[in-house]
Amino acid sequence: MNLISFKKNKLTRVSKEDRIFDIFNILLIVIISLLVIYPLYFIVIASISDPNLIYSGKVWFFPKEITFEGYERIFRDSKIWIGYKNSIIYTVIGTIVNVALTLMAAYALSRKDLYGRNALMFVLMFTMFFSGGLIPTYLVVKDLGLLNTMWAMILPKAVAVWNVIVAKSFFENTIPNELLEAAKIEGCSNTKFFMKIVLPLSKPIVAVMVLFYAVGNWNSYFDALIYLNNENLYPLQLILRNILIQNEAATQMVRDVGSLAAQQRISELIKYGVIIIASVPLLVVYPFVQKYFVKGVMIGGVKG
Repeated sequence: MNLISFKKNKLTRVSKEDRIFDIFNILLIVIISLLVIYPLYFIVIASISDPNLIYSGKVWFFPKEITFEGYERIFRDSKIWIGYKNSIIYTVIGTIVNVALTLMAAYALSRKDLYGRNALMFVLMFTMFFSGGLIPTYLVVKDLGLLNTMWAMILPKAVAVWNVIVAKSFFENTIPNELLEAAKIEGCSNTKFFMKIVLPLSKPIVAVMVLFYAVGNWNSYFDALIYLNNENLYPLQLILRNILIQNEAATQMVRDVGSLAAQQRISELIKYGVIIIASVPLLVVYPFVQKYFVKGVMIGGVKG
């Protein structure tokens, strides 16, 4: 028994090179994590700290002279709430349209009995590398009567080809043909098979698609900048852009402040606060789909 234990210990002993490699990896992960987490943490503490102390370099790890005046003014501003409402509408409806079209297209292309599926895949992949450009796309949206409507934020980007490829690979590697044959024997149609069997077995890829599209729709502002002129249709991200770049906060949310110095101080609080408010929804939703995220990406990326 002693000899066997000695051999097991010898086999499981970690070499010096392995320890150095593990230590290096841990340090690298810690450094990268700090580089990602600290800027987010700094924005949080800066949104409730005195801007004068931030400019003087006295705020690093903890907030100082805590104030919630920026958040109070943000929540009192009607444009922020309109932007929040519009972003939620665009994200929810847009994600439903995106995921539905992507999954249907991906499943159809994953079927080996689909006539001309290679030609269809070529046409889809061609659009990944070549497009008409901004001006032709704008003219198409204009001719369709979508300018200054909600659908201008949804229909032009209804399907992402890369997501179709990922979902197609998932279906090919997860849904066996034998399952379809057995369902057909029982009298199941293609539509019923997709709705009743394929989708319940595809929760990981559905969660991945929802996350990908929801993040893209929530963060989208360029389409609104091009296609929308009505401020009542602006998403939150476009309002955030105007606050950060055009400094509209100094003229809209701080009109009741007398001195210019006080206006600039409150404007900085508002800028940091709006960033936090715009990021909270995604941070809240992500933990609920995280368990499916890695699995779906790994399975969907096996074959392209």
